[in-house]
Amino acid sequence: MPKDLLHKKVFQKIKAKKPKDLDAQFHKVHEEVFEDFDCLTCANCCKTTSPIWNETDIQRVAKSFRMKVSDFLDQYLQKDSDGDWVFKQAPCPFLGGDNTCQIYEDRPRACREYPHTDRKNMLGILNLTAKNVAVCPAVEQMMEKLERVYL
Repeated sequence: MPKDLLHKKVFQKIKAKKPKDLDAQFHKVHEEVFEDFDCLTCANCCKTTSPIWNETDIQRVAKSFRMKVSDFLDQYLQKDSDGDWVFKQAPCPFLGGDNTCQIYEDRPRACREYPHTDRKNMLGILNLTAKNVAVCPAVEQMMEKLERVYL
């Protein structure tokens, strides 16, 4: 069976069963995968998607650049169809040639928490996790481990 169909089957089973141990299982495989996974070898999230920027993120990064918030918004961000602030284009303008983040200490909350697989209430963000499988090889590895648990 193709991987994407297998992952879809796991997500469907999880949604149907609503396992009480889902957060614990996700957190366990998150830790296992990130023991060996180096995000700097990939950076696909930074190359293909934009984080959602909250007001605190915007103010913090604008301040670090000594820019007015309005100038920062004009230069880097736009509102998407949901009304969220996102980058005007991909890849991230702060991604270095060596896949390092040029604003790492000040990066947005969404970047700090990516791929969001060690959060509480994983059942509530399964749709986001399903999208992240296509972006992040670490999430794909997590799904392969979870298939053994839930299929």
